[in-house]
Amino acid sequence: MTNPTTSPPSMRDGGTEMLEWLRFMRDEHPVWQDAQGLWHVFRYEDVQRASTDHAAFSSDRGRVMSGTKNIDRGNIVTMDPPEHGQIRKLISQAFAPRVIAGLAPRITEVTEELLDAASGAGTLDLVDDLAYPLPVIVIAELLGVPTSDRDLFRHWAQQFLNMQLRGRGDPELLRAIQEVLAEMKQYFAEQYRERLKNPGDDLFTALSAAESDGQRLDEEEVVNFTGQLLLAGHVSTTVLLSNVVVCLQDNPEAAAAVRADRSLIPDVVEEALRLRTPSMHLGRITTEEVKIGGKVIPADSIVSAWLLSANHDERHFENPGAFDLDRRARDHLAFGHGVHFCIGASLGRQEGQLALSSLLDRYSDIETVDREKLQWHDNGIMFGPKDLLISVRP
Repeated sequence: MTNPTTSPPSMRDGGTEMLEWLRFMRDEHPVWQDAQGLWHVFRYEDVQRASTDHAAFSSDRGRVMSGTKNIDRGNIVTMDPPEHGQIRKLISQAFAPRVIAGLAPRITEVTEELLDAASGAGTLDLVDDLAYPLPVIVIAELLGVPTSDRDLFRHWAQQFLNMQLRGRGDPELLRAIQEVLAEMKQYFAEQYRERLKNPGDDLFTALSAAESDGQRLDEEEVVNFTGQLLLAGHVSTTVLLSNVVVCLQDNPEAAAAVRADRSLIPDVVEEALRLRTPSMHLGRITTEEVKIGGKVIPADSIVSAWLLSANHDERHFENPGAFDLDRRARDHLAFGHGVHFCIGASLGRQEGQLALSSLLDRYSDIETVDREKLQWHDNGIMFGPKDLLISVRP
């Protein structure tokens, strides 16, 4: 096992060593400061507190990273109340339950089109053929931007995923982020201005028109939010879809059960979210000296709250390493918790459920190919395969 005083282990083995390391840290070092000065929190109760206690654990990275003010305008992920609530209230109008429910037919249609395009061979690359294009097409159509630009979106996402948090105020990291963001902002600003001239039935138009208590979003806020939505929404759902298939491959009894009873599909997705949490951790900044897990964390410290570890905490989940469809655990933290609960969670869940339903309808058998040769995300951020070759039988 990796020396816990050094760093988290690699994900090259698919996460086995990572999960072992997280269990060791929960037991022996539930709150730990690494060599770079970052603090890590591993137990469910502590991760939940860091996720929800915004008075002590701020989402505003500008507290310790200069130059992020323009980057973060309109980014609800890096806002604290009350500003967070004001912006989220405006944005939430575009994510009302009826809006998300209304996307179901189109999600199914896109899924079937993608699987039709990949049919004819006995194997599929689940990521390239379905798990990546599905959520990015849905979000692009929701925004009203060309789906033909999805390779560009993937390029931006990959650049961000390759940027690991390297410590407090790292100027190299900030420059890299700003370069990618400048390109993204130019793209989305052009889309926004076009929509002001020619309104459409899309999210850009809805966001530009959204109003609450006399407040409206300005161009920078809309541009920053839509860029964040495009990247975060499609990356996490891509990993989720791949992880669902991995979980069913590893648990044939569950696979047989959901084939026999499709009402179990939501339980499959939720248990995959818990067991193989797509985004491993989230960041917070302490606003004051905080005592947590028996440790005292100084003010203005970067804290990494490990969602993946919390979802495997034996203190909260019985036999957490098992893929258990009877668990029906909806209190996992895969989408965060509290005021920062992921605004796109319902969309991601719906895409995962409908895609799985289409796969089960279309194929009587799904098997992963060359599992030992799989490439896994190893950027310290995502937990899942970068590619997933599967053999299928109609």
